[in-house]
Amino acid sequence: MEYIITFTWDNEASVWIATSDDIPGLVLESGSFDALLERTRFAVPELLALNASESQSFSLTFKSERHERVVL
Repeated sequence: MEYIITFTWDNEASVWIATSDDIPGLVLESGSFDALLERTRFAVPELLALNASESQSFSLTFKSERHERVVL
């Protein structure tokens, strides 16, 4: 099974936010991209275990988005 996790930068709060349409309950945030990646790797197996009746192997795809406004 493959799960897609999206990291989005929140400019107002200055944090990265991890969410996934594939993993119910996954909402994490951190000021550091690398720290969020580690937290997500730890949280996903736990959330999948809570939502599934049996364990299974899976792969994760991480996508990141950061939008910035540039004024010339």
